[in-house]
Amino acid sequence: MNARTRVSVRVRGVVQGVGYRPFVHGLAQRFGLAGFVGNDAAGVFAEAEGDESGVAEFVAALRAQAPPLAVVDDVRVEAAPPRGGSGFEIVASPAGGSAETLVSADSATCPDCLRELFDPGDRRYRYPFVNCTNCGPRFTIVRGVPYDRPRTTMAGFPMCAECRAEYEDPADRRFHAQPVCCPGCGPSLRFSAGGGDPLTAAAAALRAGAVLAVKGLGGYHLAVVASDEGAASALRGRKHRAEKPFAVMVPDLRSARELAEVDGAAEELLCGRRRPIVLVPRKSGTVLAPSVAPGNRRIGLLLPYTPLHHLLLAELAVPIVLTSANVSDEPIVYQDADAFARLGAIADAFLTHDRDIHVRTDDSVVQVCRGREQVQRRSRGYAPEPVRLHRPAPVHVLGVGAELKNTFCLAKADHAFVSHHIGDLENYETLTAFAEGIEHYRGLFDVRPTVVAHDLHPEYLSTKYALELDGVELVGVQHHHAHIASCLADNGEDGPVLGVAFDGTGFGPDGTIWGGEFLVADLAGFRRAGHLAPVPMPGGATAIRQPWRMAAAHLAAAGVSAPALRERHAAQWDAVVRLADSGLAPATSSAGRLFDAVAALLGVRDTSSYEGQAAIELEQLADPGERGGYPMEFGGYPVQLSVSDLVRAVAEDLRAGADPAVIAARFHQGLADAVAGTCVRLRERTGIGTVALSGGVFQNVLLLDRTCAALAAAGLRVLTHSRIPANDGGISLGQVAVAASRTTARDRPRESR
Repeated sequence: MNARTRVSVRVRGVVQGVGYRPFVHGLAQRFGLAGFVGNDAAGVFAEAEGDESGVAEFVAALRAQAPPLAVVDDVRVEAAPPRGGSGFEIVASPAGGSAETLVSADSATCPDCLRELFDPGDRRYRYPFVNCTNCGPRFTIVRGVPYDRPRTTMAGFPMCAECRAEYEDPADRRFHAQPVCCPGCGPSLRFSAGGGDPLTAAAAALRAGAVLAVKGLGGYHLAVVASDEGAASALRGRKHRAEKPFAVMVPDLRSARELAEVDGAAEELLCGRRRPIVLVPRKSGTVLAPSVAPGNRRIGLLLPYTPLHHLLLAELAVPIVLTSANVSDEPIVYQDADAFARLGAIADAFLTHDRDIHVRTDDSVVQVCRGREQVQRRSRGYAPEPVRLHRPAPVHVLGVGAELKNTFCLAKADHAFVSHHIGDLENYETLTAFAEGIEHYRGLFDVRPTVVAHDLHPEYLSTKYALELDGVELVGVQHHHAHIASCLADNGEDGPVLGVAFDGTGFGPDGTIWGGEFLVADLAGFRRAGHLAPVPMPGGATAIRQPWRMAAAHLAAAGVSAPALRERHAAQWDAVVRLADSGLAPATSSAGRLFDAVAALLGVRDTSSYEGQAAIELEQLADPGERGGYPMEFGGYPVQLSVSDLVRAVAEDLRAGADPAVIAARFHQGLADAVAGTCVRLRERTGIGTVALSGGVFQNVLLLDRTCAALAAAGLRVLTHSRIPANDGGISLGQVAVAASRTTARDRPRESR
């Protein structure tokens, strides 16, 4: 007979709110062990006693057989003196302690709950808030840790006897599921325009052409029937969103395939527990109204991820537009009073409920490139689950992020908590959401930053926020170095690498606007090893909104003309060219502005209504079957790439009558070949054979695919983004990685340097 033994166990990771305690309870019963399990501020603690073999199997299963939503980072086991006794219980959470546990992201409705939702014999039939330990709200309802019901927005809904029995039954799927509820004791649905069943009334309003405000997991959405052009057009006008595509929620995968080309990787993302918006190639001749995604070859699709969405889509049986409820450029509305006040002029009716949202969280956006997920906006379903740092931070660090697509990041040991998407820090509401989010994360994860990393741009509101903090060490991180560092952190590497950072704009240490950069970089530092040849930006920021200005500047630099473009802007053309030649316009090496210029040259887009629009439409214009590319000269050190070669080739082919789709493809291929050629030259100079690609321009699937292929053909190893956005949404992680590395190097004993 095996000797009796007892162990004390500490489990760290995403282990609260995911059924981990009931899982441990079940394991103990299976192996006939005595003891207890509980939550505290550091994670899950347990003691287990029994036969030596049973205890060993119990410990092995803690990681190997964890529940679906759990992420086990660490299992620490220590011997403890046997106490005897029998039975295994879940004990109450103790108060106090340093918060070290992780909080799960919100998770889509699981198959078991979905079966109950549509089972007329189930007591939760058609109940919009059905959930269990394997699904439902988490991050958006958590006010504090440990994750127990009193610390969530479910605290105001006492469980009825039946729900309490499920909650306390170790054999039940809802054993210690904190949001557990039913129609008798949980939140209830409301419809603002009439009586009767709220879901039926809301569906009828949508069918009649109404704009409906719907309260979701992380905020309100605005919905219209996706085939209703009148409703979609009205929504655009009221929301002041001229052309940026709307996301579309489809009832099921079959409906998704009717609207778009959905491959296996996209299907997995659509159906997974995170349920992001997935960007997929759009089919022609579908039911989608023209105003849903005007002029766009792709469509952002998502499947229902809450019981309320499932019920509403089942009632309608057609796709709906589901877009963030806000006026363009403002943060998503998430509080009820604010929703009625700010959305009253946009929505015709409201479908809402009385469960509070504690943290506003937009839908996440992803795409598939080279068979791999690429996150473009990391928010609901992903945040606040951390990115593991390859090199732990020696102190607590805050990275405040960039101005556009802002996220912040808090680092503690080997965990980097990249926030949900905050948005563009261009108004008071978004800045307030940014500051409130930092405070919430600090409390939730008990992070007290002593080092704060920020962008070098002095006018970024995030930079100003950092500079106003007292009692912290400030670390300025150059924008494009942060991009490359975020790619390194995303891939768990230190560098050095040849970093290619292509984006719209970033503040360069030389006072110019960078954006087409080749860096020799590791986490601690960088040097500029190459860049696109700079050109003027006539009108500064105005040139971002009016890509034709960048075309005029590039044409002047290349010594060629484009009569059609000049004719379209005859009234301003000469003045803009004079400004470009005057030396007064800021110079930029931006790859994003180069894409803008070529888009205007080809007649794709002279003015933009949202950030990146011209570049996105240029990518979509390109003929994917065209493999030719325009040659581009590069030389010197730092290497300078002649963008005039590309512009001249584009203008000459256009004048010769070539198909704009072919020209767009050749431009992409020419730039990809030039990136590979430059990296080969830099490898010869530095001996570095790994390339990291980052920056918003590398969200262009065609460019990324062609660049990766060219680099691989040259024998270079390539790092790209997956978990963290390549755009400015990843800057905060890069800032943290740089600051942590510099702090580690500074604090390292001199003899080990």
